[in-house]
Amino acid sequence: MMISEDRRSKVNEKYLELIEACNKFATETELRKIAKAYELAYKAEVRDLDNSKGLDIYHAIEISLIEVNEMGLGAVAVVSTLLHNLYENKEISQSEIQKKFDKNVAGILAGFNRISNLQTTKLSVQSENFRKLFLTLIDDIRVILIKISHRLFDIRNYEKLPLEKQSIYLDEVIHIYIPIAHRLGLYKIKSDLEELTMKYSHPEVYQSLMEKIQSSKTKQKSFLQHFINPIQRELTVQGIDCEFKSRPKSVYSLWTKMKRQNVEFEEVFDIFAVRIITNSELKKEKEDCWRVYSIVTNIYSPNPKRLRDWITTPKATGYESLHTTVKDPNNKWVEVQIRSKRMDENAEKGLAAHWRYKGFGTKKDSESWLEQVRDILENPNQIYFDEELIDQKKRSNDKIFIFTPQGDLKQLPIGSTVLDFAFEIHTNIGSTCSGAKVNGKVVPIRYILNNGDEVEIITGKNQKPKLDWLNFVITNKAKGRIKRALLEEKYKEAEVGNEIIRRKFKSWKISYNEENIDKIIKQFKFKTSVDFFYSVATEKIDLAKIRKFLEGEDVSEIKEKQELPVELVKVSEKDKSDYLMINDKLKNVNHSLAKCCNPISGDAVFGFVTVGKGITIHRVNCPNAAQMLEKYSYRVIEVKWQDAEAPTYITNVKVVGTDTIGIIGELTDVISKDLKVNMLSFKVETGKGQFEAKIKVQVRNNEHLDELLHKLVKVKGISKASRV
Repeated sequence: MMISEDRRSKVNEKYLELIEACNKFATETELRKIAKAYELAYKAEVRDLDNSKGLDIYHAIEISLIEVNEMGLGAVAVVSTLLHNLYENKEISQSEIQKKFDKNVAGILAGFNRISNLQTTKLSVQSENFRKLFLTLIDDIRVILIKISHRLFDIRNYEKLPLEKQSIYLDEVIHIYIPIAHRLGLYKIKSDLEELTMKYSHPEVYQSLMEKIQSSKTKQKSFLQHFINPIQRELTVQGIDCEFKSRPKSVYSLWTKMKRQNVEFEEVFDIFAVRIITNSELKKEKEDCWRVYSIVTNIYSPNPKRLRDWITTPKATGYESLHTTVKDPNNKWVEVQIRSKRMDENAEKGLAAHWRYKGFGTKKDSESWLEQVRDILENPNQIYFDEELIDQKKRSNDKIFIFTPQGDLKQLPIGSTVLDFAFEIHTNIGSTCSGAKVNGKVVPIRYILNNGDEVEIITGKNQKPKLDWLNFVITNKAKGRIKRALLEEKYKEAEVGNEIIRRKFKSWKISYNEENIDKIIKQFKFKTSVDFFYSVATEKIDLAKIRKFLEGEDVSEIKEKQELPVELVKVSEKDKSDYLMINDKLKNVNHSLAKCCNPISGDAVFGFVTVGKGITIHRVNCPNAAQMLEKYSYRVIEVKWQDAEAPTYITNVKVVGTDTIGIIGELTDVISKDLKVNMLSFKVETGKGQFEAKIKVQVRNNEHLDELLHKLVKVKGISKASRV
């Protein structure tokens, strides 16, 4: 099946119109590349006869004409636009484009796709962030100019758009493209976009104002001609060559004034605007503009408050013009704009006219223009447009923009992690964050985010802030929230410790009062009572030592409780007899390892005499240790491990991490192959992208166990490995 003759003729006619427009500036080489891009796009459309991929070459040519005729863009933009549907539908790869055309075209198409794929569901509340995000995602300003051309075409053909796209495109134009067009100095494009968006977003108001303007059109034309005639005569007498453009102000501009001044249509005093354009040499531009201003204000009375001198001090966009508002003999106000032909072209086409992108210009030129535009968008209130100064500036992108799954946009410093983003959303989300899905892929909380990432936070009900989190978060908000959470946790533990002390004092028959607490704080060198109570709750201080101190006994010889990991204290020959040495050769003594804490060689342990069972070996930080030591201290004996020929001990290990493909295999390899540790059981629970494994293993001693835990934590995706 072939393309219809009518369609072929229509496309060919529009293509010839594009070539005629490009002939004004394009070289032979550039025209050949445009022809090659057109040929590829045309053949692709022929293959896509059912339009399933939307490869509309006619649509691409029309957008190219906007770029050339209205935006002042050149060959690179035209080639990129002709190819963009092919690139989007993977009909041609980036490497093919670079080989057949130019790396600039390949870069523009990649950037165009990036900004086209951005979510635009909540523009009204965060459009400034979106405008900034655009500039961080692209390396060539032509990407944005081409995108504006696309949306201008879409809004001009608004009624042909699918219904689901109409409101989305309107929002994009209002909140993104109009502000960007304004800041780039694309005033004609901006005016067209404003007029069209008003027409479709406020149709009744638009129609009403349009009717009022149309009804007085003949009178307006007559009025403006009478206004211009005396100026024109005087300019001829003084030998100043000028052109005149006159028109009523746009519907959107009038509507904005009516809202701002809170007046009716008839009360807007400067409905008309006249532009006087001098055909001056570059060196005489300013002088001629001021001469014209003098003639106008000699004929008509000016409003001194309405003078705007953007010739002496151009706008940041490069806009140059003299604006004044004068009153005619009938007391009607008219705005007069005075500028040279060069200034007018720049005003109509903005920076695109100032630095036309014909051909496949150097990367240096492209970056130089982008630097200027970035500087303008980031400093909208700047006055001077100093090209050389801006060229020399070095930009440092220190922000990234991250999406939530709902389309919200968050701005963070470069280097921010998943955890920083979680705290940016909400403190509770950050405090319970256990990982995230970044662009659909599960990652740990330490993962460093990239610009434009979409992030879905994964939370765990048992997760809470940890001290080591402060080592990798970078935002002040995250650091502050973590510190506050840790402090709150400390206060909670301190409350528990306070209650423990109250109960202990009561059982010891010691008064619980401020005096006794202060004595303890001073004796044991705590900074505050909170630190003391926290140490009690976390078992970092021996309660027996506190009791002996309060009862007046010497506490210098009482040993502090030890916490894992502990160094094995070697027993000297002279005091070996004081301890029961535990090894695999111990005979005649019934002993067993407690199942409540599973001690292994190297742990700090004690023996507990159990009736009918002999001696049970417990770790000193066993959950049951405190009760046994307090109530049955007479049944406790001191024991030490003795090096043996490598006996093995059973202990339990818990591993927590991100549930990714192959993670369990890596774990078992580390345990079985790397460290030759025997696994007795392996249980795994998964949920919300995380897993928790409980593994029963046989190890030689606590050093062997420490080595195992250390190796496990180094596995990518593992967030925690601990003994249970």
